[in-house]
Amino acid sequence: MRSLSLLAASAVFLAGCGQSGTRYPSLLPRTSENAGFIEPERPVPVAGADAELDSQVAALVNTIETADRDFAAAARDAETKVARAKGSASGSSAWLDAQAALSALDSLHARASVALADLDKLAIDRGAAGMVPYPALNAAIARAGERVAAQEAQAQALEAAINGG
Repeated sequence: MRSLSLLAASAVFLAGCGQSGTRYPSLLPRTSENAGFIEPERPVPVAGADAELDSQVAALVNTIETADRDFAAAARDAETKVARAKGSASGSSAWLDAQAALSALDSLHARASVALADLDKLAIDRGAAGMVPYPALNAAIARAGERVAAQEAQAQALEAAINGG
């Protein structure tokens, strides 16, 4: 009897291991595996005209242009004074004149840099508000950045020249 119950119990356990062929998962690709995950093309939004922003940009560009003209005139003066001060001792009259001219350049460069920072802030504020980029603002930032960088390079070259570099 014991062997019969053992045989019946093993038959029950083995029956659980056998499954029909229809219950196995298919090895064919699933529909989600064939789906493309490429982001769809979306039209790029275009910024509409903004008269208030245009006037702010124009005022800041005017500030940068004025500072750039003043910087160019001051740079010519500084070049003359730096050339005179070459080889002079620190603290001499020629050296002090050159240092004063370089200080004036720094002041004009700072004015242009502040205006550039204000342009950058306008662009950052637009982005933070979820607005699309404004082409006139971006163009003004690019031009102002080039001018400020050129001023910085010229001032550094003059400073290196007076320091014997």
